Amino acid sequence: MSDVKILNAPDVPNMPWQDGPETFQDAPVWRYSQNPIIGRNPIEGVARIFNSAVVAYEGAFVGVFRGEQRNGVSYIYFGRSKDGINWDFEKDKIRFVNEKGEEFMPVYAYDPRLVKVEDTYYAIWCQDFYGAAIGIAKTTDFKTFTRIENPFIPFNRNAVLFPRKINGKYMMLSRPSDSGHTPFGDIFLSESPDMTYWGKHRHVMGPNGKWWQSVKIGGGAAPIETTEGWLLFYHGVSGTCNGFVYSIGGAILDIDNPSIVKYRCENFLLTPEEWYEERGFVPNVCFPCATIHDPESGKIALYYGCADSYVGLAFTEIDAVTDYIKEHSSLNDADREIGIR
Repeated sequence: MSDVKILNAPDVPNMPWQDGPETFQDAPVWRYSQNPIIGRNPIEGVARIFNSAVVAYEGAFVGVFRGEQRNGVSYIYFGRSKDGINWDFEKDKIRFVNEKGEEFMPVYAYDPRLVKVEDTYYAIWCQDFYGAAIGIAKTTDFKTFTRIENPFIPFNRNAVLFPRKINGKYMMLSRPSDSGHTPFGDIFLSESPDMTYWGKHRHVMGPNGKWWQSVKIGGGAAPIETTEGWLLFYHGVSGTCNGFVYSIGGAILDIDNPSIVKYRCENFLLTPEEWYEERGFVPNVCFPCATIHDPESGKIALYYGCADSYVGLAFTEIDAVTDYIKEHSSLNDADREIGIR
């Protein structure tokens, strides 16, 4: 096994963890035995929490959660946990404000990510901006969430911020889309000097002929910086006679030019197999949104949405998952390009 290291991330000695099997027939990713960690009706007035993101914070854990209300509208809720597994949620949805401190709530908000860059935490989600688009808010204390300018015009989804600047610029992955449940989608990279103006858009990778990611793909958890490059857990979608199936894949991007894909696993890392992944409001969905990772031990905990109804937890180790992605890598010309045409 190689000696891959996680870089530029704080140690998390109390991260959630459960040992896996001694040997693997397939990808070295295993589910938490007590999944799902968040079930239905978790808060008064909220039917389901899923597709949500967490970070380590002050010796414990906090998160932003997609809460689908009983009227069907999704908003973002805030939660805390001592162990990253058992969560306490605030009853009211997050109150977003503008730069003047005035309340400024989105029409709806779903599929949030949560990423720390330098001393600021950024929540990124999909919202209505006269069509499906990306919303962003910043916080330093998880008490005040201040919305900042939307990075892109409609239509766009699945925005994922890199956890540090690259060549002095903020970097974000996204998936341009259309106004519906998009039957297509490639991952693109954009950069910004100030989190306001975004440009220099680059193509990263698109669907390929592999069954599990043949329709569309999209960003998942924030990329993890490693000695091999940026480790990206993303989602891939296949079309079947009974609808879409969402699986979790893995790729490694170039550390200095992350529009270049170094390795891309031709096999899925996780696909719907358990009841909470196959059965729910939207069946057959494994949707990655966040990781907790510890550089000292190399352990990675992956949080993922299950069937648009639950939150699941899976585990892997940096050496094992990187080796698997490299061993089963399959790239095309568009993956290897810097992404300009």
